[in-house]
Amino acid sequence: MTSRPLTYRDAVREAIREAMIADERIFLMGEDVGKYGGAYACSKGLLEEFGEERIRDTPLSESGFVGIGIGAALGGMRPIIEIMTVNFSLLALDQIVNTAATLRHMSGGQFAVPIVIRMATGAGRQLAAQHSHSLECWYAHVPGIKVAAPATVEDARGMLASALADPNPVIIFEHATLYNETAELPEKSDYAVDFETARIRRAGTDLSLFTYGGSLPKALAAADQLATQGIACEVVDLRSLRPLDDATIMKSVRNTHRALIVDEGWRSVGLSAEISARITEQAFFELDGPVARIASREVPIPYARHLELAATPQVENIVTAAKQVMRR
Repeated sequence: MTSRPLTYRDAVREAIREAMIADERIFLMGEDVGKYGGAYACSKGLLEEFGEERIRDTPLSESGFVGIGIGAALGGMRPIIEIMTVNFSLLALDQIVNTAATLRHMSGGQFAVPIVIRMATGAGRQLAAQHSHSLECWYAHVPGIKVAAPATVEDARGMLASALADPNPVIIFEHATLYNETAELPEKSDYAVDFETARIRRAGTDLSLFTYGGSLPKALAAADQLATQGIACEVVDLRSLRPLDDATIMKSVRNTHRALIVDEGWRSVGLSAEISARITEQAFFELDGPVARIASREVPIPYARHLELAATPQVENIVTAAKQVMRR
C-alpha cells in the first residue's frame, strides 16, 4: 500500500472536502472559514471549489451561527460548524448544552441533531488566557453529545466522517499545536475511524499512561525516555472523551497495574479525576499503587512562554511523575 506525507491541518481539510463531495447536505460555517481559509488554514481553497452557499463566513457571533447550524441539522442538513477556539465556544454554550444536547431526549426521539462542531483547543502558542484553555471536560460532562479528540494525523483525517454519520451532536477538539504535525498516511478509499474506541499507541508492562489530544506526543516522548531507564510504559490515547472507553482503560490497568493520567485541563473536577475514579471503581484490586495525575496548574494560562510551559504538562513532568509511581 502506498503512503504520502500529510500534515494534521491538511488531513482536516481533506476530510471536509471529501465529505462535501460525497454529500450535498454538508456545508461548513464559521468565522474566517471562507476567503481567509480558516484561522488554522483548515478550509483553504474550499470556498473556490464549493462556493459561498456551502462555505459560509459568519459574523463574530458564536451563539448565532451555532444556532443556525442546529436549525439546519433539524431541517435535514449536515452542518460542520467551526469555532475558532474553545474559549469562544462559551458564547454558544446555551445553544450546545440547552438545545443540541437535549432535543432528541425532549422530543422523545422524534428529532435528531446531526451537527459536528470543530474547535481548536489548548495552550502552547503564547495566545494567553482567552485563547489557550482546555475545556474539553466541560463538554464531556454533558449527556446528549459526543466528544472526540484526534491526536494523530490519521484520526484528524478519519474522525470527521464518523462524526458526520452520527445522528447525535459531535464536538471535535483539535489541539492547536498539532496542526503542523506530519505523518505518513496510507492511500486508501475509506479513512473513517471508530473514534469511540481508545487506542494503545505504545505497548508496555510497567505503567499505563492515559492521555489525549495535544498531550499524546508528550506522553510518547516521556515513554521513550523512561524506556532507557528500564520503565516500559503503555501509552493509551483516549480519543473519545464522551463516551470514555472503559474497556480499553481497564484492560491496560490490568496489564500494567499502575496508572498515570496526563490531562492539559485543570486538575480540579477534571477529566483526570473522572478517569481516576473509574479506575478505582472498576479495577481497584488490580492496582499496585494509587492512580497518579498530571494536569495544568490552577491558573489562567499565562502569555509569557516560560510561564505557559510551567503551567501545562511537559515531558519532564511526566517522566518525574512516572518514576514516583514506580517507586510506590
